[in-house]
Amino acid sequence: MEFKDLFSRADEDTLQEILGEDTIRILTQLDETRSYNKYLRQLIIDLYGPEGLLINKKYRSILFDLLRENEANILSKLLNVKSFKSTKEMYDKLKRKSIRRGSEEEERLFNFFNVTVPIIEEKISKPNYEYIFSKYPLFGHQRKAARSVKNKLRSKPNRVLLHMPTGSGKTRTAMNIIAEHFRENEPTLVVWLATSEELCEQAVEEFHKAWSVLGNREISVSRFWGPYDLNLESLVDGFVVAGLPKIVRSVSNFGGIDFIKSLGKKSSLVVMDEAHQAIAPTYKLVLDSLFYIGTENKLLGLSATPGRTWNDVDADKELADFFSKQKVKLEVEGYPNPVEYLTKEGYLAEVSYHNLFYNKGTISPTDLESLNQNFDIPLQVLKMLGKDEQRNLKLIYETEKLLKRHARIILFAPSVESSDLLACVLKARGHLAYSITGETISSQRQKYIQDFKNDENVPKILCNYGVLTTGFDAPKTSAAVIGRPTLSLVLYSQMVGRAIRGVKAGGNSNAEVITIVDKELPGFRSVTEAFNNWEDVWE
Repeated sequence: MEFKDLFSRADEDTLQEILGEDTIRILTQLDETRSYNKYLRQLIIDLYGPEGLLINKKYRSILFDLLRENEANILSKLLNVKSFKSTKEMYDKLKRKSIRRGSEEEERLFNFFNVTVPIIEEKISKPNYEYIFSKYPLFGHQRKAARSVKNKLRSKPNRVLLHMPTGSGKTRTAMNIIAEHFRENEPTLVVWLATSEELCEQAVEEFHKAWSVLGNREISVSRFWGPYDLNLESLVDGFVVAGLPKIVRSVSNFGGIDFIKSLGKKSSLVVMDEAHQAIAPTYKLVLDSLFYIGTENKLLGLSATPGRTWNDVDADKELADFFSKQKVKLEVEGYPNPVEYLTKEGYLAEVSYHNLFYNKGTISPTDLESLNQNFDIPLQVLKMLGKDEQRNLKLIYETEKLLKRHARIILFAPSVESSDLLACVLKARGHLAYSITGETISSQRQKYIQDFKNDENVPKILCNYGVLTTGFDAPKTSAAVIGRPTLSLVLYSQMVGRAIRGVKAGGNSNAEVITIVDKELPGFRSVTEAFNNWEDVWE
């Protein structure tokens, strides 16, 4: 049968059940004179698409209720739903049925409704090994930082953290250091570790640029994240980019800790991007294992925020101690803070920071107490804030104000549900808005990001939760709405960093950051102030 035929059977109650009471109530509050019911069907299709409705178990269950008995019977057989004694039991089992992505049952489900099965992941279109050859200049302050890093890596304890603010060329500086290391060591492996696939691919692309102008021989590039695998036996002389989640899983999949130790034996330099995460227990295990030989291996950490927390000195000291308090900070002559220089020269935008105070005070005493025992806001508190109707209305009003001045806006929501809700309401009110969360299927995620990044002269909003804080590069983004509270100055700086690229970095001359500050929670100010926040623990 056709999906559109099934969906045409949905009445207003069914459509409202899919969108949720919160969405309908907010739409009504925003404009009581307008009836949204006639737009609900198209709004749902625009927001989720037939494939999104079929993949999501909750929405799929609602759709199954629209099936006639003979249709449900046929689908039950296709999905191997058996042993039911009544029609009711058949429907109940059908709605409870779990369907794994990429399975034969999923294909049967989509074929039944004549809907194309969405691609789970982009097919591997790039080889595991690529060969690159050699001009990749650095500014004076970047060259000075690179020299300091190399000097520290040449002597015990062979560990150092490079501290450079967002937009200052941290990756480019690191690639110069890596290229020189390759020229001085032959053959050897350099391992680059990152926490996301986007950051991994960025590292590969940047190494292409660097080695093609700085290299002195053929170098293999190995990818080890997502669908890519690593053959240790064939690795002799090259650049290995590894996703930390996959390399952690390799501890069990490839013979335990020996896999990481074997990689450590072959490598002479390990570089960790977003190095403020180095002391997370699983990542620390990986790094310690790479250095188990303990004599010649070198470790270079990269971070714009060389701390773990905002106000937990012990946790921040643990990070500083892990790098033996060896830190090189970007310094620009005549500027006490390099962020001021980067802004003046147009690498960063001139940012206006505004706090949006919300004084309702919905956090319980129990949750407030738990805040003191966590590095960040507990998940249950974030979900509760995401359900706060008046808080969501404030976020919508502020975003709509920004649309008058900005063409690309990124909105950080406090939960998956609130990200979807905010995008839905903004879309219903005539704006181009998308929601990206960890639950967004990869094909939709890529489509939304590409559409957001294109040069079309139409204002667009990208709502998200739990993603896009790192590894996301859309320089034309000129406004950020921070609706997700955080105790982490690191996370706050990363969110702000998505919207403050300057003209020389392909961005904008001016940017705005709106931060909602809840009554019981702290707020942060500017990235400029954050740069020197952790200096005392490194002294």
